[in-house]
Amino acid sequence: MGVQITELIGGEEVKVEDLKNKVFAVDTYNLLYQFLSSIRQQDGSLLTDSKGRVTSHLAGLFNRITRLMGYNMRFIFCFDGQVPDLKRKERERRKDLKVEAEKKYEEAAAKEDLDDMKKFAARTSKLTPEMVEDAKELIRALGQVIVEAPSEGEAQASYIVKKGDADFVLSQDADCLMFGANAIVKNLTLSGKRKRPGAFAHDEVSPVIIRLKDVLKVLDVSNDQLIALSILVGTDYNVGGVKGIGPKKALALVKKHGDDFEAVFDEAKWSEHFETSWKDIFDTIKGMKTTDDYELKWKSIDQKEVLRVLVEEHEFSKERIEASLSRLEESSERKQKGLGEFF
Repeated sequence: MGVQITELIGGEEVKVEDLKNKVFAVDTYNLLYQFLSSIRQQDGSLLTDSKGRVTSHLAGLFNRITRLMGYNMRFIFCFDGQVPDLKRKERERRKDLKVEAEKKYEEAAAKEDLDDMKKFAARTSKLTPEMVEDAKELIRALGQVIVEAPSEGEAQASYIVKKGDADFVLSQDADCLMFGANAIVKNLTLSGKRKRPGAFAHDEVSPVIIRLKDVLKVLDVSNDQLIALSILVGTDYNVGGVKGIGPKKALALVKKHGDDFEAVFDEAKWSEHFETSWKDIFDTIKGMKTTDDYELKWKSIDQKEVLRVLVEEHEFSKERIEASLSRLEESSERKQKGLGEFF
């Protein structure tokens, strides 16, 4: 979703070491799309096996998660369920944008313009059911937990953190704040780099913790007012927000009218910009379905299954995978006297 309020939020920069032994509820689709966007070849094409099956998401998932597991971090991967009706329009919009990006990629390829090929290729990322299943197989093989959300994965991840079953939501989006997540971690990567949106360049970054209580205190708003503010600047259910209203102006409107949201959206001239009622969007966010039907039981890494998924099925280098697993085992043994105590 990516609510455009990050300039108002700030956050606390930390080191990866500061997050040892923590549990993260993962907005999985958000993470997989990051890998599909950033892990590509020189011409912008995705990594694939000899059968043409995409492997970029598996490469990113294995490398990122196993390295973080070396810091005794554990993960709960939340997968999207049924798409809210209001989000279907956004999916259609994204599909149209990808079609346009594909055309521009082909034009760049005809000119052998590698820079434009990389740029437009990153905008064509698609996550297929087969790719999702491959990711689930790898996650299970790594002994991590999977939760099937009834609706939005980010809402489920937020709920798990709100319940206290995880310490943070792992996501690049601030949306989880709307769903009541107590704390979010962005930029959790050992490389210290994050792909720049809309480009094939990377920025130097550090992990950032954003806590809901701090956001509400700094902005001096309630949870409901934060949702109203977010709707004004744009969500997946009203892309782009109200024209001419940025985060600062949206905050001023909310503070001016308080909990009188009718007055807030009337002054913003909502009906001139959107056919959908702001209240329908508000109620969709507030009423997002989540579930308690999950079991937090982490298991030992099934090295044989990891090798089957990555090496036998998708032709990853056996030597590299085994070396990564060996480093993880050695790291865990040094830090906690054996993998058994961790899992």
